Amino acid sequence: MITQTRPRLDRMLGLSQHGFHTLALAEWGTADKHDVAICVHGLTRNGRDFDALGEAMSQTHRVLCPDVVGRGGSDWLASEDAYGYPQYMADMAAVIARGHAAAVDWVGTSMGGLIGMMLAAQPRTPIRRLVINDVGPFVPKAALQRLADYVGADPHFADFDGGLAYIKRIHAPFGNLSAAQWHHLASHSLRPDDREGGYRLAYDPKIGAAFREPGRIEDVDLWKLWDTIQCPVLVLRGADSDLLLPETAEQMTKRGPGAELVEIPDCGHAPALLDPEQVAVVTDWLARTADQRL
Repeated sequence: MITQTRPRLDRMLGLSQHGFHTLALAEWGTADKHDVAICVHGLTRNGRDFDALGEAMSQTHRVLCPDVVGRGGSDWLASEDAYGYPQYMADMAAVIARGHAAAVDWVGTSMGGLIGMMLAAQPRTPIRRLVINDVGPFVPKAALQRLADYVGADPHFADFDGGLAYIKRIHAPFGNLSAAQWHHLASHSLRPDDREGGYRLAYDPKIGAAFREPGRIEDVDLWKLWDTIQCPVLVLRGADSDLLLPETAEQMTKRGPGAELVEIPDCGHAPALLDPEQVAVVTDWLARTADQRL
């Protein structure tokens, strides 16, 4: 599924301990839409991952797809220590405010799903429905070690095709994507290298600092957080995912908000949400749960 239209591109301010920074934002749908959705990407990705979903959701929602700071078109922070969930949550609170809605629907892939979980667990949260794409309240150490093999890498590519081949190899668990879909992902995952020519990845290598520290990589256990969430939740799991384990996904249907679980075949971590079938899982669930809003 390749989009036929393009989002509106804008920028907005965020604030860290080092001062203001700007966040890039892709927006779908019209400002007069009553329903607002925010779609947040994974660790090394960017908001344009949601072009297919954003276009589909724009029929019912105003959809905001930010680049988390340090990724895509957003600014890089001055210090590697500034990258982390407290900063991401603060920036996403600003994105929520940008939506001018009392409540929002949240779609988050991997890191974006964890940010959504953390925000949904807060008192007086504005998140009314939550879609979590291939992540959960338990993340095994082994999966994080796999991510550590490439997060923060800064390879140089002589040409676009070299960068495309790298994206296809690193993100092979996204599934059996078409040539056009891989090209779409790569075109927003690479940035021109003004000094050496060619291309580099469109993120700040400093986002991988935590993965390089000995002893920092351990199992992540957020079950206490999960058990406080009260809004309706849809969990998507890649059938071959090593990050959202089958037993974790099953427990998510029984604890906390009692999520609905859909397994996506022929992919691992994480479903790309580019195919019409995957997009329809999300849009159909939002339509079906419209009467369950907080």
